[in-house]
Amino acid sequence: MSMTRSCLLCIKITMFIFNLIFWLGGCGILGVGVWLAVTQGKFATLSISFPSLSAASLFMVTGSVIMVVGFIGCLGAVTEHRCLLLTFFVVLLIIFLLEIIGMILFLAYKDEFHDYAQEDLKKGLKLYKTEGNLGLTNAWDIVQTQFRCCGVKNYTDWMDVGINSTVPHSCCTEHIVKCEAFPSSWWKEPCYMKVQHWVEENIFSVYIFGICILIVQVFGLIFSMLMYCQVLRAEKYYE
Repeated sequence: MSMTRSCLLCIKITMFIFNLIFWLGGCGILGVGVWLAVTQGKFATLSISFPSLSAASLFMVTGSVIMVVGFIGCLGAVTEHRCLLLTFFVVLLIIFLLEIIGMILFLAYKDEFHDYAQEDLKKGLKLYKTEGNLGLTNAWDIVQTQFRCCGVKNYTDWMDVGINSTVPHSCCTEHIVKCEAFPSSWWKEPCYMKVQHWVEENIFSVYIFGICILIVQVFGLIFSMLMYCQVLRAEKYYE
């Protein structure tokens, strides 16, 4: 029985350290989200179908979920409570499965996703410089300036939505007065393609990050189930 207790203690310490790091990581992600919301609040989402889908909100939601899961894991490890350990395992398993399903669906319907995203972004152009949409307006200006692009698929997107048959000032290659009236001074490349290329250039780092997250979650599932079995075995012994 002493060997069982030693194994349980070893798993307990390992799981506690693992979940403490997990929880601290959640705190860091939440902190980044809050910082983005406070300092970069003007950079809102470009989507009108999902107005809450911004970098700040994604970081805050992700950080909060990780903190809650990590706290349950730490508490379960310290108290050796089977209910908490099982709750941690189930919650982490659900998150893991949702991530896998999400990746499979994205890969299976990647073309449909791109088509929907482009159409949604084009609809959002209608809200440019309208009342109550300062965040979207600033977001488009920042994207077009930094990526040196204009419109979603083409600069004509702005004309299709009725922006006075011209383009925003952020589409101009040079910051001169009334450059919107001179098509020769506009960026010609589409923003969606430019951003897509930027993502593809940095996709390796995204893959590495995603794989690390999945590996950490697998270890969490293994540790929690091992500890649950050890606690159950110890309880049966004392009964």
